[in-house]
Amino acid sequence: MSTIAEHGATQSQKLMVFVLSMSLYGLATLISELIPSVQIGIVELSVEFFLFIPLTLAMLFDPLSAALGAATGELVFSEIMLGQFGGLGELEKFLTVTIAVYIAGLMVRDPKSTKQVAIAAISGPAIQLAMSAVVDIVKVQVAVEDFEAVAGLPESVFATEGFAFANDLLFSGILFCLLPTMFLVPRLYGKIEPLLGCKPRSADTAAPSVSGRVIGWSAAGFIVAIVVACVSKAGLSIIEWEADWAESQTALFAGIAVAAVIAVVAAFWAYRTAQLRRA
Repeated sequence: MSTIAEHGATQSQKLMVFVLSMSLYGLATLISELIPSVQIGIVELSVEFFLFIPLTLAMLFDPLSAALGAATGELVFSEIMLGQFGGLGELEKFLTVTIAVYIAGLMVRDPKSTKQVAIAAISGPAIQLAMSAVVDIVKVQVAVEDFEAVAGLPESVFATEGFAFANDLLFSGILFCLLPTMFLVPRLYGKIEPLLGCKPRSADTAAPSVSGRVIGWSAAGFIVAIVVACVSKAGLSIIEWEADWAESQTALFAGIAVAAVIAVVAAFWAYRTAQLRRA
């Protein structure tokens, strides 16, 4: 798979991207917990994710490192740090987030192209939300999860999941993925890469692309996500726990503090390493 490694990125630089994506996205997911949702009839307006953070990093740096970092950050900070762990079922979200961010990052061959960035920025959350919807539908169809009808919608899991997909994509997908990513990527391009000692991506060089191999591995990962979600919902979650202080305000703010510190340290480490390389 083509990544920024072809532009000279080292394993150390990829690790920096991973840590930055993990800490910044983890911090964002915790902050989203503080934002209340608004219910207007059957429409719920809520911040599902700040996916623009890993999407921006995936489009400017190594897509796989940014994708894995985002999935790890959500697992560590919005689950474990809040005192809960869903066991095998957590692998579903980990895989779907990784696949979505990775593919979106590969779709951008030229970060200066607003059109490419826009298409990838909306494709990322669309892929993730679509995979989550399919997983929920399969769980109901194989009878490992009860169907909860939504008042005002046809009593069909397909209608419910389809509505939820459109609702989240049109609200969170546009406001917290598409618009900020379109704003950040072209403006940061060529300016942020030297801070990590990386060369900016270029459409004239070996830019990454979505290949048949990538699609194949992504499809395999999605199948695994469906299987583990069903197995976990059937009662075989293997390791599942919830602390007494789960989702408490103390745990939430402690997680925010830890994520912020890690992000600052990672950013300073990346900048310092880049300075030493140029010296």
